[in-house]
Formats: sequence, C-alpha cells, structure tokens
Amino acid sequence: MHEPYEKRLNHKADFRVKYKFRSPEDGGRKTGEPYQGIRCDFSFIDESENKMYMIWPEFEDEEGNVILQNNISVPNSGTARMWIINNQMRPYHYEKIKVGVKGNFREGPMFSADCEIIEVLDLKSNPTKNR
Repeated sequence: MHEPYEKRLNHKADFRVKYKFRSPEDGGRKTGEPYQGIRCDFSFIDESENKMYMIWPEFEDEEGNVILQNNISVPNSGTARMWIINNQMRPYHYEKIKVGVKGNFREGPMFSADCEIIEVLDLKSNPTKNR
C-alpha cells in the first residue's frame, strides 16, 4: 500500500502534470510499466539535457485521486501530482513552473515520459526549508 506523499511530507503537492510514458521503441522504459512510488526525476524541455531535478510524481486515477496500490502498474498516460523533494530548490522553480510548460520524467539519462504542467498547486506556500 502506497503512503501518500501529502501524509509523508506533511504538505500538499506543488503542481500537477498530464503525462504519457514513452514506448521502448521511442527510448522509454524497457523493464515494463512503472508502479506508484517510482522516484524518477523531472526535467524541463527548454533546459540542457544534463539538468534534472528531484521532483517526483505521484500518480492519480481517472477521478484525480492518488493511486494507493503499489503492486499494479500505473496507467501509461494520465495525471500525476508533483513533489519538489529538495525544499531549498522550491524558490528556484517559482518562475519555471507554469501551466503549459513541458517537461519529462527522467530515469537517469532515459526520458521515460513526456509531460505538461496542467495546474500549479501549493508550490509557493510549501516549506522552503527541510524539516
């Protein structure tokens, strides 16, 4: 059972994205579909391929609820809540994270999914110092 990040981190998500995982033929995962709790990184399309950030997805079901099962694959496309893990980096992202900005989920050098920011949530009210 997945413990929601909101409970674990003690604050709400920073933003939401719609995502679509790439096929293995398009450079995506070759090890199968991911599960809830994957800790992939995030990168912005307009930045160098070398830049990525500890911003983790938490996948939602069709109604926008956090998927709590971590023993079944998440949908190939859908929506996810995004969590900036390094609180000190949050101010750096204030101007970058906007509706319509495109990015990727990253697993090392692999671009596993394409995504677009669809909603800014509690980005600017979440803590900027680690607890």
